[in-house]
Amino acid sequence: MTHPLRDLVAEAFAPLGVLARATDHFSPRQGQTDMALAVADVVAHGGSLVVEAGTGVGKTFAYLVPALLSGERVLLSTATKALQDQLFARDLPRLVQALNLPIRLALLKGRSSYLCTHRMEMARRDTQIPDRHTVHLLSRVETWSLSTRTGDLAELPGLDERSPLIPLITSNRENCLGSQCPKFKTCHVNAARRDALGADVVVINHHLFFADMAVRETGMAELLPSVRVVIFDEAHQLNEVGVNFLGHQLGTAQLLDVTRDMLATGLQLARGLADWQGVCAGLERAARELRLMGGKRHSAVKLRWTERAPDEMHAGAWEQSLQDVGSACVHALQALDTVSEIAPDFMRLHDRVAEVAKRVDAFLNPCAPDAVRWVDISASQMRLMEAPLDIAETVRERLMKQSSVMAADEADQEPPPWLDEPLFDQTAAAYDEAGDMAFDAQDHDAEASAFDSAYPMRPVEDTRPRAWVFTSATLGDDPRLRWFTEPCGLESATVLRVSSPFDYPAQASLYVPRDIVRPNDPAHSAQVASLACAAVRRLGGRTLVLTTTLRALRAIGDMMKQQLEGSGIEVLVQGEWPKRHLMERFRDGAKVGESGCVLVASATFWEGFDVPGDALQLVIIDKLPFPPPNDPLVEARSKRLESQGRSPFNDYFVPEAVVALKQGAGRLIRTESDQGVLVLCDNRLVTTGYGRRLIAALPPMHQLQTSDALVQSLDALNQSFISKAATTTF
Repeated sequence: MTHPLRDLVAEAFAPLGVLARATDHFSPRQGQTDMALAVADVVAHGGSLVVEAGTGVGKTFAYLVPALLSGERVLLSTATKALQDQLFARDLPRLVQALNLPIRLALLKGRSSYLCTHRMEMARRDTQIPDRHTVHLLSRVETWSLSTRTGDLAELPGLDERSPLIPLITSNRENCLGSQCPKFKTCHVNAARRDALGADVVVINHHLFFADMAVRETGMAELLPSVRVVIFDEAHQLNEVGVNFLGHQLGTAQLLDVTRDMLATGLQLARGLADWQGVCAGLERAARELRLMGGKRHSAVKLRWTERAPDEMHAGAWEQSLQDVGSACVHALQALDTVSEIAPDFMRLHDRVAEVAKRVDAFLNPCAPDAVRWVDISASQMRLMEAPLDIAETVRERLMKQSSVMAADEADQEPPPWLDEPLFDQTAAAYDEAGDMAFDAQDHDAEASAFDSAYPMRPVEDTRPRAWVFTSATLGDDPRLRWFTEPCGLESATVLRVSSPFDYPAQASLYVPRDIVRPNDPAHSAQVASLACAAVRRLGGRTLVLTTTLRALRAIGDMMKQQLEGSGIEVLVQGEWPKRHLMERFRDGAKVGESGCVLVASATFWEGFDVPGDALQLVIIDKLPFPPPNDPLVEARSKRLESQGRSPFNDYFVPEAVVALKQGAGRLIRTESDQGVLVLCDNRLVTTGYGRRLIAALPPMHQLQTSDALVQSLDALNQSFISKAATTTF
């Protein structure tokens, strides 16, 4: 006998089901239905499900519908704040309305996403704010603070996430005053956590999830035990996010931040009671001397740290520099001890400095087993890092073991009322009788009381096994998706692969230039830029150039600007403008009357950059995105595979390149009507065995064999675009 949830989900996705009736542009897709039923099964019975769902499957609805219909409390985690906002503000409300379900939603982000009104007031009195623009921006924030309900800085247009104002008006775990803060009762972070604890579906991000596992201080410690269904979207980022949070780090920027806060607080609240300038100068000097140990750097670099000191550094001098930081912390703690009773700010500063001293001691001791150490150095700062090689042990010991302990017979559990109802309109009627009101994410008090009376929340003591769902468009290239499941400790999970419904042979073409030099040749970037400029001229813009390194980004961007000068085509380069501005300008470049655009980008633009339609019709990738072999974490993972008798290249480097390449190529075709060309400027794809493996992992695009065929495809795309534009104008 099937679980009633499975039948209800099947009905929702049927050709004449509730989704077809209530949402625009919905059409049944077998892959989406298959995924939704698999999610329904794991939600009903517990366990772990890993789903790779190709672009266009509709995975968001496929996991949301069974989760919402289950009546369970759900924790939904994404990799990016952008998708987090999209789920909370668009996808979830649409589905809640379509399904007519009485469900409360909440959005929970990390501290740095919310305005801290106490620190905003401190910033107003701070005489060290860097420039007039930042002062003006602070005034805008103060005006906005009077009207915002959530305090979410994403609501404030024009606030660049890179702005130096952000750390001045937000709190973090180190500088938050907690219940002793004068603004505690109106704290936006606490309000968001309260909303989350009372909600049925809470949308978070991976960083917040793992930050709580590391420090137990994000509100998740209270929330997770009451949640039975946990869903990770964009799960391909889960391991790297977890590794960054489950280790230890100490940065010179962190030292300078606490120094700045201590000086400002001391001079404002306890002037003359301690030598604040002398103490802070000592800590700042120690931090800067530590950074100077790394030498002058014009670009970011990672140094191995397998012995007493990192590569290129003298062990004695390195240890002395760390000890100097520790001594400066001791002097700072002595000064803070004398004023700890004056204000809670000083008690929190004491905790921050003590934590820094603790981390210094940790880095003076040997590295933990099954972990790796390294040093990140940029032009302005240094970070000391220690991290596990993956999150497998953490997932098995701290997540899955907890689920297995909870396992029990679910026969005695009452399903939510709507699982016994064959029609969705009866669900709505049942709720209307109980509350006779429309409930949404903004309603509280009376609506919540009516809802709680009609459908009381499941007790925290629920002993059924927890359901875990992990999904992404790219999770590997083998049937068991080992690239993802092994480092995440999910080898025993159920695995499902759902192919994209797009007609890739008809919608997309793939071109690999045979005569281009190898990527390690100094002439490679110049040849990529030349090929890209020729293609962009034929297409009139609408091109995304993705690079694997920042060096190639700058080189290709500069050369394309020179070669396309005077053509009427604007060359946008990542780093010159905030990401949001670049995306908006790029999309505008495909509008009638606008000049065309080409965007040269790296890093975050390989994924999460969604440009459906004709605004993007050509994606050029400079070379295969293998992980850097000299990266300390990559090296440590490779050595572990060698010790197991496995091939680091076949079992690590190639799968990593597969996932990254599929992400980058996935920018091209976003809807059933998109058309475009993918150009991969790395002839190893057609000259090596692993190259053929990489091509096989991509969607089955039509392959162009010659440069003439590429020209014909670009001309056809441009002619189609011009025809559509003329029709639209007419």
